Amino acid sequence: MSGMGSKLKTTIAAGVLLIAAGCSTQYRNHGYVPLEEDLANIVVGVDTRDSVAESVGTPSTGGILDDSGYYYVYSRVRHFGMFEPKVIEREVLAITFDTRGVVANIERFGLEDGNVVPLSRRVTSSSVANKSFLRQLLGNLGRFTASDFVE
Repeated sequence: MSGMGSKLKTTIAAGVLLIAAGCSTQYRNHGYVPLEEDLANIVVGVDTRDSVAESVGTPSTGGILDDSGYYYVYSRVRHFGMFEPKVIEREVLAITFDTRGVVANIERFGLEDGNVVPLSRRVTSSSVANKSFLRQLLGNLGRFTASDFVE
């Protein structure tokens, strides 16, 4: 009986360790923001897009317009067990350029500076609006001919 008791204790201990490991906090880093030392080499009003890319690397995101800017984004996300991941740190470095492609401004923004911005997307309307799945499926039955299956 003592062999059975030690196996039970070992199984329970292994189960407790698995549960504890599943609930441990994990951190994930996303993106890249240049170091302050690297940014010190960039001179506002002198450096261009190309010299910025050489000094600190190409950005993870660019502006919509060609002359709008470079945006470097870094985020640190905490994952804990079954809970929703939470962004605990975010930094955005914005380097804007004038119409000649020369650096106009360098700004840093943190998570505390951010606002929640609802994103929207444009989607082409489809012909399946207001039709159930079954109606769409049955609506295709009469559209096939024998020549569609013969080579």
